[in-house]
Amino acid sequence: MDMTSKFPILQVALDFVNLKRAVQIAKESVAGGADWIEAGTPLIKSEGLNSVRKIKKLFPEKTIVADMKVIDTGRYEVESAAKAGADVVVVLGVADDSTVNEAVDAANNYGCEIMVDLMNVDDIGKRAIEVEKMGVDYICIHVSIDQQMRGMNPVKELARISKKIGIPLAIAGGMNTESVADAIKGGASIIIVGGAITKAENARIATERIKKVMKEKRPLKSKLYKKYTDPRKIFEMVSTANISDAMHRKGDMKNIKGLSDFKLIGTAVTVKTYPGDWAKPIEAIDISKKGDVIVIDAGGTGNAVWGELASCSCIKKGISGVVIDGSVRDIEEIRRMKFPVYARNISPTAGEPKGMGEINIPIICGGISVRQGDWVVGDSDGVVVIPKEKVVEISNRALDIFEKENRIREEIRRGSTLSKVMEIKRWEKVKG
Repeated sequence: MDMTSKFPILQVALDFVNLKRAVQIAKESVAGGADWIEAGTPLIKSEGLNSVRKIKKLFPEKTIVADMKVIDTGRYEVESAAKAGADVVVVLGVADDSTVNEAVDAANNYGCEIMVDLMNVDDIGKRAIEVEKMGVDYICIHVSIDQQMRGMNPVKELARISKKIGIPLAIAGGMNTESVADAIKGGASIIIVGGAITKAENARIATERIKKVMKEKRPLKSKLYKKYTDPRKIFEMVSTANISDAMHRKGDMKNIKGLSDFKLIGTAVTVKTYPGDWAKPIEAIDISKKGDVIVIDAGGTGNAVWGELASCSCIKKGISGVVIDGSVRDIEEIRRMKFPVYARNISPTAGEPKGMGEINIPIICGGISVRQGDWVVGDSDGVVVIPKEKVVEISNRALDIFEKENRIREEIRRGSTLSKVMEIKRWEKVKG
């Protein structure tokens, strides 16, 4: 093992459930200059400590990190990982002091080192000082994957920790070519990178880019492998299929189809009207803002409540599109205008503007609840609704799925198949 590497060190986190895929990424990242290789928690849970043994045998000259996330039985778990070939074992900072002390004693006995992960610790400054006194070797400032989806950033925590401790600091949580330079400037000695390498189509090139930033301390721009606070930027990249997956196969409107292939993205202005009554739908245009989507519950039937002239009005105001659980007409004209309209039915016959209904109340459209301000995205696959209070998290999860699929697609291109890449048969649900 190479425990004398000059800082900063690049540690690649192999957070897979498939050892074969993890090994391939490890080979590519080592070729690109990775210093330490981490058997991630999902990999250890899926493949056991055999994953650590395999990686150590393949890369005996590299420092191997076992992200055990030890929270109890510190001596036993550290001993097991060390015997499997781990050079560094990760213990959670929220573990009891006795667990940390036992882990340190075991590490001293079996020739490995301890990294304490401060994820979910309330007072990380205080805990960092405490565990350093216990004799741990490294401290990791870590924002978990689930926390990253909500926009949390580990770099912000570095400054208030780096001057308080004397042992090397690691940082983990969404590290990429844009954030690595700031992490090093903030005091990080070990840069832990996961998705920016493991989801890349070419992990070697991705690793080389990270190493370049670490050396030059100048960020490189990237659209991928980072978290956004503006969901629109993500929705412009991902599909409704990605979003549905991110919502655990929920949120899609049933039987609502696009009149064309024009994508629709925006926040909902809701309209409740009666079949064929187009008064409230066109009144909604006047109160809608640029980027809004008008979502109309017209009972799923009846004559048209929308057409060419309403669409023309929306274009003038910068409204992003319309979704109608009811009928629309003037299809050819709307297509020529390139205005996104999604609807259940098409009818040449217009209804009457009777004025029944309300604007910006909760409605049901395509079987899905929609409130004012919820996000609506439509494409060739259909329409999905994202609750406004969860839109940052869900959009980032959709981007994560999009990125992972890019890597899977590349592995298929190299000669594999989807079932082989995903090991589908192995992961079929066990039946009693």
